[in-house]
Amino acid sequence: MVGPTVGGPDPADEPAAGRDPGLPPDEAQARELCLRLLTTRPHSRAELRSRLLRRAVPEEVADAVLDRFDEVGLVDDAAFAEAWVHSRHTQRGLGRRALLSELRRKGVNAQVAAEALDTVDGEAEEERARQLVRRKMRSTGGVDAQARVRRLVGMLARKGYSQGLAFRVVREELAEEGAEEDVLDELRERF
Repeated sequence: MVGPTVGGPDPADEPAAGRDPGLPPDEAQARELCLRLLTTRPHSRAELRSRLLRRAVPEEVADAVLDRFDEVGLVDDAAFAEAWVHSRHTQRGLGRRALLSELRRKGVNAQVAAEALDTVDGEAEEERARQLVRRKMRSTGGVDAQARVRRLVGMLARKGYSQGLAFRVVREELAEEGAEEDVLDELRERF
């Protein structure tokens, strides 16, 4: 086995790539993990803290690293929540209830989540629901009218739209398509 050259540095003593040699090992590990996670997608502070604690990073170190990331703007729950709401509403068609539930699971503060949800106005939510219903209607054309209504309303409910909005949009879209009056009357009675 060959050792380090005389007078040269021992490679084992050198910091890993990207590590700050002045940081304690726990803090350096925490910073590296956070940076790696943040390069894949934005994360909430609570998500990052949870990941750090699962990696056995001491709580005080995790909080100190996250405080520093917060100071320099790498962790911003308000920006995260707003981007999350925009992305999930436009790409996945989620309604406000589902978005709120997801933000809660991500550990976003209720006030911050509410502010992010305010970026989705009622008209935008209704228009997205209409798009979803129109797309689903194409694949349910030959289905019994009652089953079709259940499928359409159920799809919107699973995506977090309110029951009232779901029934109203389905009723209006079915009327636009020329659905039978008895089906539309039953929907009017419900909402």
